[in-house]
Amino acid sequence: MVSGVTSGLNKVEVKLKWDPSRWDQPPHHLDIIAATYSAEAPYGPPAYVVHTESRSPDGTINLTRHSETGLGLGFVEVMVMELDRLAPSYTRVVVGVAIHQRGGLMTFADVTNTKVVITERYTELASDDFAGVADSTAATVAEFNRNTTGAWELRQVLHGSDRDPVAFSREMGQMTRP
Repeated sequence: MVSGVTSGLNKVEVKLKWDPSRWDQPPHHLDIIAATYSAEAPYGPPAYVVHTESRSPDGTINLTRHSETGLGLGFVEVMVMELDRLAPSYTRVVVGVAIHQRGGLMTFADVTNTKVVITERYTELASDDFAGVADSTAATVAEFNRNTTGAWELRQVLHGSDRDPVAFSREMGQMTRP
């Protein structure tokens, strides 16, 4: 991952792009997933999970752009996270990307030109092309933690998984345990 500023984050975007599949292949469908964790159970089950066109109960994490095929210009899936508005009871947010499995096993190596970029305003905080987890069907890409002063910080992570999107969303927070 390439990194930049990593502390005092307020409103960040996680952006994802990939090339569509060939006309004679099932569509490539990737999803950004965010799991929010409470201070009482930072590595336990997520308090809530945001994914495909769903949003957090308080409206602080939203999927604002969604693609089921990769068709479109630039980043075709975008999640906005207003970390500064999250209730103080939430101290950790883990972000991952999962590939829907349609018509057989599909890994990041099977999807061309994948890229995830994390930004705050115009500053790129991190990016990755999933080459380090090419044989995986899902991967954690970032962990945001609230520090002791209340400021949000980015910890870069890249952990591959072979779980389906539902199982991955339940387990991805445990994958980044220090």
